Amino acid sequence: MNSLSRSQVRDLMAQVMKNQGKELPDDDSADLRTIGFRSLDFSELALRVEDETGEELNFDAPGLRQIATVGDVLDFLVQLQSE
Repeated sequence: MNSLSRSQVRDLMAQVMKNQGKELPDDDSADLRTIGFRSLDFSELALRVEDETGEELNFDAPGLRQIATVGDVLDFLVQLQSE
């Protein structure tokens, strides 16, 4: 399986935000609601990770409820790739 680094996932996240005219802050502790990153954005990011790795990500809703910051998104998607 071809996995992406945290930095590569961050780059994909920045692309998702840029497509909506938003900018991904450098601070991983930035709150997702504050920067306008919604669940639809997360879905698009997850699909991009899947496209890049060629593997399907399997995650559940309870795990998503824990995500509140940019760093949480990055950690979650990197962790999913190792499962």
